[in-house]
Amino acid sequence: MTERTSGAPDDERTKRKNGLYRGVSEELAAHMRQGWADTERLDLEPLPQAAHTARRRAALSARFPGELLVVPAGNPKVRVNDVDYPFRPSSDYVYLTGDQSEDAVLVLEPVADGGHQAFAYVRPRSDRDNGEFWLDYHGELWTGRRNSLTENERLLGLSCRDVRTLAEQLGAADGPVRVLRGYDAGIEAALRGVADVELAAERDAEFRTFLSEMRLVKDEFEIGELRHACTATAHGFEDVVRMLATDSPTLERAVEGTFFLRARIEGNDLGYLTIAAAGPHATTLHWVRNDGEARPGDLLLLDAGVETRTLYTADVTRTLPVSGRFSAIQRRVYEAVLAAQEAGIAAVKPGAAYRDFHHAAQWTMAEHLVAWGLLGGRSVQEAFELGLHRRWTLAGTGHMIGMDVHDCAVAPNASYVDGTLEPGMVLTVEPGLYFQSDDLSVPEEYRGIGVRIEDDILVTEAGNENLSAALPRTPDEVEAWMAALRG
Repeated sequence: MTERTSGAPDDERTKRKNGLYRGVSEELAAHMRQGWADTERLDLEPLPQAAHTARRRAALSARFPGELLVVPAGNPKVRVNDVDYPFRPSSDYVYLTGDQSEDAVLVLEPVADGGHQAFAYVRPRSDRDNGEFWLDYHGELWTGRRNSLTENERLLGLSCRDVRTLAEQLGAADGPVRVLRGYDAGIEAALRGVADVELAAERDAEFRTFLSEMRLVKDEFEIGELRHACTATAHGFEDVVRMLATDSPTLERAVEGTFFLRARIEGNDLGYLTIAAAGPHATTLHWVRNDGEARPGDLLLLDAGVETRTLYTADVTRTLPVSGRFSAIQRRVYEAVLAAQEAGIAAVKPGAAYRDFHHAAQWTMAEHLVAWGLLGGRSVQEAFELGLHRRWTLAGTGHMIGMDVHDCAVAPNASYVDGTLEPGMVLTVEPGLYFQSDDLSVPEEYRGIGVRIEDDILVTEAGNENLSAALPRTPDEVEAWMAALRG
């Protein structure tokens, strides 16, 4: 990483980056001001989702008439010392604008005759006359070219202003205000004196809940992006199968890295940290250390998803025999999980209760556990009602997906987990059985086996569609698929 030198740092982050100030001669300053081409593009078309983001802002406006609404994208976050994490804007900001700029803020200002006027407050192009573009930590010479305000207006389909003017404007606000908290401390500080703190917190929580609820039903643009995410994710799984060694251990980190490469080629990034869990690691639901080995004879539980460049993510799991063939006990557990997933998927349809698919999958797994003699002779009904199967099923059977892997997370229970499925909702169905290596309540042959199968299911008018169906699920199909990929 190249160290930056600057004659006029403008904030504490710049001071940390540069360590000390170095002088700039008048001659150098004049030299840096001259000879730059005009690169502003005035022939830009709106983003493909611009019509959808306008409709979403209109719905938000209608829900909170007469109130100032503030939705920040967020700021870069420090990973260590002077190195930031890769920036990822807040999902709500992107959902409402299509923009992915750091430090940006969407503001909906109420107008006298009803409704709101929307503004995206973003960083403009760097000023070359005053040297900002090369002296400032945010300067384009260091961080890359930004769109001008005019360019952003044409892309986003809404008016754009300089975000550096926003804090002062917010501090002068005199009406009711709602802000999406937790993303921009500077914006929250600017609003601190505007309203009663306790009342503001309550109102902002309601605002956040509604923003989450808005995203429960996906439009055609979002469904298209989720299709693309699932297709790219399937390619990543194929890449992993091709690189798995059949006669020697493969590092879990190599599995993780192989999938990450596909995510960066076909998308923006990973939708979440990849779980590449081999052997007994597969019994840990969120194994993201990925510091073990996938050995021939093991199962590899790969839970991974590509995030598209518009920030929609898939969430898919396959449990694969590293050698290419399941053992008898591995196949027995796998087929039980597959039967549970089939039961869960069948329960996904419009008008069904959200929890139906979970209950259907869990009941099926309880049936298998009883049949294997693992529940002390209890009936399926008794075991299910007492929740005894949960020792080995552990988690819920799915969740909504979209811009977040656990999408709509703060939507009210009445419209989510206690609600009814509608066409356009997209959720995962992901039952699993996890037998810990030290679990003496099961026969030894089960210990250390973890199996999960997960697909992304779109609720349709007629029932459902498996968006990740390109990846095989039955054990015979999995074995044939892996053999074909390995040649």
